[in-house]
Amino acid sequence: MIVSVFELFTVGIGPSSSHTVGPMRAAHAFITSLAETGDLQRISRVQVELYGSLAATGAGHGTDRAVLLGLEGHAPETVDPVLAMERMERLREHPVLSLLGEHDVPFESERDLRLHPRTTLPFHPNGLRFHGYDERGRELATRTSYSVGGGFVVDGPDDRVIGEATEAPVPHPYGSASDLLARCRETGLSISELTYANECALRDPAEVREHLAQVWTVMQECVEAGCRHDGILPGGLKVRRRAPELHRRLTTGESHDPLAVLDWVSLFAMAVNEENAAGGRVVTAPTNGAAGILPAVLHYYVRFCAASPAGAITPPGATGDLNAVERFLLTAAAVGSLYKQNASISGAEVGCQGEVGSASSMAAAGLCEVLGGTPEQVENAAEIAMEHNLGLTCDPVGGLVQIPCIERNAMGAAKAINAVRLALHGDGQHMVTLDQVIRTMRQTGADMKSAYKETSLAGLAVNVVDC
Repeated sequence: MIVSVFELFTVGIGPSSSHTVGPMRAAHAFITSLAETGDLQRISRVQVELYGSLAATGAGHGTDRAVLLGLEGHAPETVDPVLAMERMERLREHPVLSLLGEHDVPFESERDLRLHPRTTLPFHPNGLRFHGYDERGRELATRTSYSVGGGFVVDGPDDRVIGEATEAPVPHPYGSASDLLARCRETGLSISELTYANECALRDPAEVREHLAQVWTVMQECVEAGCRHDGILPGGLKVRRRAPELHRRLTTGESHDPLAVLDWVSLFAMAVNEENAAGGRVVTAPTNGAAGILPAVLHYYVRFCAASPAGAITPPGATGDLNAVERFLLTAAAVGSLYKQNASISGAEVGCQGEVGSASSMAAAGLCEVLGGTPEQVENAAEIAMEHNLGLTCDPVGGLVQIPCIERNAMGAAKAINAVRLALHGDGQHMVTLDQVIRTMRQTGADMKSAYKETSLAGLAVNVVDC
């Protein structure tokens, strides 16, 4: 079972893939199903129930806004973040939902948006339940969905609904890192080449390359926007954006600090995650909470490592050998697929090790390949990056994706770069394998108390407030 690069890297809005992107997709799927069965016009009222982590931190993560936008027919890939906020303001003044933009029903938040923070549905902590009623109050439809991380949505353990892995035949299937390395040895392909061959078995090669080009474009636009937008982040913590001032300092005058390059890496990461915290457009890579790590490491490569930054990129749809940006993203996706298949990328399920840890591991893999690493060195770099994120908790202050999330992305990017440097100084042989560290991450997440898994009931989330 392979998780496609189209699923691991999607474009959406902040601040959370599991709490914003996934719920919006789930709501959109529910209301679309009513239209397909001909029941939409019979609906006089809808009710949404949020369970577990979605209810505990949903307000700070924009879950309430996301489900309402989804019910109105918006999708995270295309919704305009500014218009979305304006729509929510109008909804507060005139509480009427326009289902799929064509059928109006009254919506009373206290009655129709129910929160159950201490109740967890079977299968996953991020549960949603939708109900549709007719004018007599009879339930016409109900649907239970789970937002399982990275914007992926399922209806249960055996269901694949939105953004799930595919079982379509591919030329080089793999279910573990050891499988992946064996396939590379058998074929003589790099990890990126093998991943590209699998993707091209599912889609036209031009479509694959266009998607990768779009992902890189949105990543660049997000960094640029984060460097421009001054001010205070929304949510009540009054967190000041730091990326614009850091950008001004780094671009004014000449620095002889040998570690200044790390300041640039921090800038790239924080710019993205400040945009994410503000509800801006980001690439889910593999989640929104960790969306700054891959762009930061890829920007680091293009700006400081590539012999010619322009040479790292070819136009969308170009033919011929893969360029460095494509190789980076494809290699990162291969490693991300392993985490998605064999563990989790959901902070509500395994803590932040599943978000920042997975992203750091993916970024390390991508960077190692484009710097000339062998598949064995790539696997080693990915392992090192995750090994030193094991046990990382998800304890967002105020339920917002701001503290410690923004700085944590900067640290995750730095760890990825250091992991690559360690791996490239070796020959790929090492004691702990990537498969072992993924298995350990999954077990650690299972042992972790729920209070440390995106509920804001422990850790910094309570101690910062108490202080």
